[in-house]
Amino acid sequence: MFRYALRIGLAILVLAAVPTAGRAAEPASRPNILFIISDEHNAGVLGCYGNRIVQTPNIDRLAAQGVTFDAAYTNSPLCVPCRLSFTSGKYISRVSAWNNDCWLPSDDYPSIARVMTAAGYDSLLCGKMHYDATRRYGFSDVPGSPGNQSFKRGKGNRRKADDLTPPANKENQRFDDFRPGTRSGVLDHDLAVTKHSVEFLQQRKSSDKPFFMIAGYLAPHFPLIVPEKYWEPYKGKVPMPTIPPRFLDAMPLNYKHLRVGFNVVEVDPDVVRRGRELYYGLTQWVDEQIGEVLAALEASGQADNTVIIYTTDHGENLGEHGMWWKNCMYEHGARVPLIIHWPRRWAGGQRRAGACSLVDVVQTIAELGGMKTPADWDGDSMLAWLDNADATWKDFALSEYYAHHIASGFVMYRSGKYKYVYHTAPDAEHGPQRELYDLEADPGEFANLADRPEHKQRIEQMHAAMLQELGESPEATEKRCREETARGYNRPDKPPVRTPKQAEARRQKAEAKQTTQTR
Repeated sequence: MFRYALRIGLAILVLAAVPTAGRAAEPASRPNILFIISDEHNAGVLGCYGNRIVQTPNIDRLAAQGVTFDAAYTNSPLCVPCRLSFTSGKYISRVSAWNNDCWLPSDDYPSIARVMTAAGYDSLLCGKMHYDATRRYGFSDVPGSPGNQSFKRGKGNRRKADDLTPPANKENQRFDDFRPGTRSGVLDHDLAVTKHSVEFLQQRKSSDKPFFMIAGYLAPHFPLIVPEKYWEPYKGKVPMPTIPPRFLDAMPLNYKHLRVGFNVVEVDPDVVRRGRELYYGLTQWVDEQIGEVLAALEASGQADNTVIIYTTDHGENLGEHGMWWKNCMYEHGARVPLIIHWPRRWAGGQRRAGACSLVDVVQTIAELGGMKTPADWDGDSMLAWLDNADATWKDFALSEYYAHHIASGFVMYRSGKYKYVYHTAPDAEHGPQRELYDLEADPGEFANLADRPEHKQRIEQMHAAMLQELGESPEATEKRCREETARGYNRPDKPPVRTPKQAEARRQKAEAKQTTQTR
């Protein structure tokens, strides 16, 4: 605990010194940075990642003119932990970002926004970053920006290791929202993000300070509701997931719990097919929204001096491995699209194959701004690697999950063609579990090599590298997580009272759902 407090203290001292140290140039000579982050975007559902069915011309154009990363990973396959990791530049276990009910240790915690502000940037937020309503961590909201009104309590729990009893109610309400429609919380939110991002770019002058702006979209996150015209092109064209015989019985215990906890053990094939098609349609829809923002940037005359970064907070399972949503370390849930675009510096159409993660993107943003980050931050800047494809790169990524619907926390370490996942022991009666996949020979991640004698040394090496990177054993992290989420935050304030407008929106949503169910 003392070491953790010391790290925070040192980080604050380092950040306090940032305005007078580590600068590379005057603000006017540095690029603007437009960071576009969607929510729950499976990297495989993009044309520039090899998908020949989905229509994503705007993101594909970014890739054609930029650098695409083929093995980029989230630092946690869940919304809030990933975004808090990005905000703080640290792995989730180092800032207690355990689940969607969490925040950073304080609103004035050292953040990428504060680093960029110290560099002379305007650090701005338009759209969702899943922050508590009382916290912005150094970002200023773009006028009209929607979202970020959560009330975090810091609570969490664990499922009993042996209890894989299916829920009494076989219905899954999330599947009710696999349907065509013109209104949803996601659609309304994202239309507002586009509107206010475009307005900001239209009003921004090249003589203003450089900006670092996050445009935070919710799509293609469920509910999978999208206008019919976006669903139509994909009907009958999206292949169904393939699951080998007996694979589900051999899955790690935590993944069995995720299937039971989310009530996705038995899903009607028609629901699977419809959900996959609608997800493609919603991905096309958000690509169009992003296209409007990119067009506004071009029209502003500032595109030449703006670095555009496109990514997402985590992927999405669409029935692969018998799973839905995210929450796991399979490629569909943990790998993310990552494109960095600045033709003024980097020729387009390039790709990078080595493993990296979003904390590396944070370090890259800071270096683009001419700044050094606090010494205790994680990740490494990719700027030299962007400049030279042959530059030495560490080629590893680390991701953690300590959130809901599991018996114990787990950690992924990806290096080269291998992915290693360590599941902590949920109790005294159940030991830890391991996964190891050769992603070249087994891209579907169906053959777990962890118990094969020929891979014993590899697992030992990857586990040691994981421990060195974390600075703490996952068992110690799991213990700390359980203690902290059992206590929660004990906030003296109360959740905000829902406004009449919010109450009416909820009523309309419930009414729309009822209408759909009775058709």
